Amino acid sequence: MMGPGAGRADERALPRATVVRLLVVLATASGLLDVFCVTQLGGLFASVITGNLVQLGHGVATTTAHLVTGGVVAVGGFAVGVAVGTLPLRRARPGWHRRTGMVVAAQSLLLVAVAAAWWESNGTPGPAESLALLGGASAASGIQSAVTLSVGLHGASTTYLTGTLTQVMRGLVLDPHHLTAHAGGVSRLLGVFAGAVLGGLVSWTAPRWTPALVVVLVAAVAVTADLVLRRVPASG
Repeated sequence: MMGPGAGRADERALPRATVVRLLVVLATASGLLDVFCVTQLGGLFASVITGNLVQLGHGVATTTAHLVTGGVVAVGGFAVGVAVGTLPLRRARPGWHRRTGMVVAAQSLLLVAVAAAWWESNGTPGPAESLALLGGASAASGIQSAVTLSVGLHGASTTYLTGTLTQVMRGLVLDPHHLTAHAGGVSRLLGVFAGAVLGGLVSWTAPRWTPALVVVLVAAVAVTADLVLRRVPASG
């Protein structure tokens, strides 16, 4: 049973501008995590399901076992993550509420487990460990996708950006005078790119720390959202 004031706290929502900035950080974390998975866990993505399905199909056609198993784990893990992230938010109003931050905090705990397992393997996990790491990373990306879809920003994404680029370019062609309307999408695209660059550099110089940086970014989002939300007046 919720305590006094819990209902009112859940009515609070972050300002749109704050949500836009938080999504950029989550997109940066996504780029970093995907680079980690692609370079260290057999060429599969944590969040790019199109790419994983292509790799899975290629693996089936060529009977390449690691692509088949990796593709199934990555796609399945993402799907499970979406379901897990959606369940606690399914009755919530659009917006970033207290419950949204709790789901992001749960995502960060899952990423902590991934980072700890990677560190424990000394950066050289066996085949089974690699699949477990890939599944955990993919599930975390699925949770993040569910969160992004719940915050009430039309067309926003932090894990799959093909649609974002399509919307930005289509909007620029149809209405080139409203550049600021596409700032959020452009910022997330740049965030994914920056995260990929950072992930590439860290994977090259200090690979054991790559997933830890993802944890830092996602946890920072959860903490920042909670601190800002505490200063937002409760509605009702």
